[in-house]
Amino acid sequence: MKEIKSVFGLLLAATLSFEALAHSAPNLPKVMTVPEGVAAFGWDFESAEVTTQDLGQGLHVLFGIGGNIVVSLGDDGTFIVDDQFEGMIPKVVKTIGELGGSDVDFAVTTHWHFDHAEGNLALGPQGTWLVAHENSREMMKDAHVVNMVGLAVLQEAYPESAWPDITYDSEMRFHLNGQTVELMHFGPAHTTGDTAVFFREANVLHMGDVFNNTGYPFIDADNGGTLDGLITFCESVLEIINDETTVVPGHGATATKADFMRYTRDLAVIRDRIAAHVKAGMDLSDIIAEQPSKEFDKRYGDNTMFINRAVKSLTYRYHP
Repeated sequence: MKEIKSVFGLLLAATLSFEALAHSAPNLPKVMTVPEGVAAFGWDFESAEVTTQDLGQGLHVLFGIGGNIVVSLGDDGTFIVDDQFEGMIPKVVKTIGELGGSDVDFAVTTHWHFDHAEGNLALGPQGTWLVAHENSREMMKDAHVVNMVGLAVLQEAYPESAWPDITYDSEMRFHLNGQTVELMHFGPAHTTGDTAVFFREANVLHMGDVFNNTGYPFIDADNGGTLDGLITFCESVLEIINDETTVVPGHGATATKADFMRYTRDLAVIRDRIAAHVKAGMDLSDIIAEQPSKEFDKRYGDNTMFINRAVKSLTYRYHP
């Protein structure tokens, strides 16, 4: 085991906006294993292809199964953000080699969910330095059910070799490959341990699942995620970037600051409507009937999971 202590050891307390109200979440769907969940999504590691996008200054995006990966290549080594699945690592490493890289030296995970961090299972034992927010490390040490409403996945505890070696509390920096790489955390959002990664000189930002560019975001409300926090996180990052920033979402195509800003503003409108309904004493079914996201559904698609988890996050006090 690599011997390095956490940069910061304080576990962030998840404090949400509202006390529990008269709202009962629907029964938990059948809980699947991660392989069963992967199959339910229609993902197949054997047939999956890894495609790339050149972002300049030695940075590339890798698209495959699971979360988007940003790779930094240069004289200081190979640095990646997110690592998808253990079953995808051979293809990811092969693609990195084709881009001119070699073994992965550092792997930052934007959060602990299996489709972004399970590659740790392969990379950790190979000697890669694993990096994440302290809360994500804590979540990886135990089993948790990720309730996505239509399905739920039991993410088992990771072995110690897959736990992050280096953690942080609110911010930290790496200096490598000509980049100042800034890791930032602004409180509970998609999860309690989200990290945004900003490559300052290249002006590239990886947001993880705080920014979803394929539809509405998933808020892991059962494990401390919160819509209020997700919006605050986005607003905080928007103050740092500029109109030329390339924004890499957790899923979907790369975007602009304008795209990211519209997403943030849309979510704020919906949040305010839901919060007003909650304050008025409405339960989940009443809020769904009010169609709080109606004019946005054409842009973001099905809202079933989003509205359910948004209401849960605004009516439930999480206790880690």
